[in-house]
Amino acid sequence: MAERKPRTLDDGALWAYALRLLSGRAHSQGELREKLRRRAERGAVVDELLARLKEYGYLDDRKFAETFAAARLANEKLGKGRVVRDLRQRRVAPGLAEQTVRQVYQDVNEEALIEDWIRRKYRLASREDLFQQDKDLAAAYRRLLRAGFRSGEILRVLRRFARNPELLDSFEGDAAYPD
Repeated sequence: MAERKPRTLDDGALWAYALRLLSGRAHSQGELREKLRRRAERGAVVDELLARLKEYGYLDDRKFAETFAAARLANEKLGKGRVVRDLRQRRVAPGLAEQTVRQVYQDVNEEALIEDWIRRKYRLASREDLFQQDKDLAAAYRRLLRAGFRSGEILRVLRRFARNPELLDSFEGDAAYPD
C-alpha cells in the first residue's frame, strides 16, 4: 500500500499549521522546520516563517532545551546522557543541548538520583531482595545506562545494593559503556 503524502499548504495555511503545532507543545526550531517542510508548497517560505516565529517569541531553542531538561529531571529523574540524547533527537543543536543539561544538572547529586531511580523502578521489592541474582544486577546496570547515567556512578550505587558486588568488577572494564 502506498504511503499517503500530506497535503501541501500555502503560506497562510502553513502559518496557521505552525501555530497549531506550537499550541500543542513546544518544539525546537529543527523539529518545527522538519514538520513544516513536509507541508510547505514552497520550501523558501519555511525559513521566513521560522524567523517570524522567533521574532514574535514563539520559538526559542534555548528556552525549549531548558524547559525540556528541567522537566525530564523533575518528572522522570533521568541522567544527563539520556536528556542530551533526547534533546538531540528533537533537533536541538548538540552544543546547546550539552550546555543546557550541564546547567540544569549542576546542583544535582547523580548518585542520589540513581538511588531514587532504583527505588522508584523497584518499589515493590525490599532492599534485601533487590539484585539477589547476578542477571538482575546486570539488567539494572543496563537499564540505568539507558536512563542516561554514567557508568562510574551506576557502579558505586549498585555496589551498595548488590548481594554479589564482585560481579560489578566485570562491568568496569566494559568499553561498550564508557564513563
